Amino acid sequence: MKRIEIGMAVLLAIGMAGYQSRIEAGSPAGGPAAQATPPAAPVTLFDGKSLDGWRKLGTANWHIVEDYVEASSGTGFLVTPNAYGNFHLTAEFWTDADANSGIFIRCSNPNEVTAASAYEVNIFDKRPDPQYRTGAIVNVASPKARLDAAGKWNTFEITAEGSRLVVRMNGTLMVDVMDTKFASGPIALQYGAGIVRFRNVKITPR
Repeated sequence: MKRIEIGMAVLLAIGMAGYQSRIEAGSPAGGPAAQATPPAAPVTLFDGKSLDGWRKLGTANWHIVEDYVEASSGTGFLVTPNAYGNFHLTAEFWTDADANSGIFIRCSNPNEVTAASAYEVNIFDKRPDPQYRTGAIVNVASPKARLDAAGKWNTFEITAEGSRLVVRMNGTLMVDVMDTKFASGPIALQYGAGIVRFRNVKITPR
């Protein structure tokens, strides 16, 4: 009888240990382990073929050339129909030396996009006040590095996570700042002066 009692106690202990491990893993007793939520897939905002899904605001002469969208006159924006709060955005851009452009995020008023109603990630090598030149978030944070955009393709990586905003340009950290003015809103691509091109614009919501 003692051997049977000892054996039963060992089996009971093993069963309880397995049950406890399943509870700690977040799965029901006797069920499969809980599956981790897969990361969201990037969403292509501009595919290089058309401006479907973008709304033109202003007079800029946006048009498709090869695999990019270009503007060279007027002023204005391309604005997404959807609002985004937390996300990781990547975009490639090319400008000439005299260009004034930017990517505006969390636009609080999609019909009047300004640096006062959104976060403007600037593209402006020759900005008269260099405090918020290329790579800065205008009126929020100066760039940590001085990088010029003109004459080559560049990549912005913009991450918005709650109040934290991070900007990288060609892999270099430009901005890492906390700010709470704007929580959500559309994305807008700006044309202000010179020649401006965008391609491979993608966003991963978080």
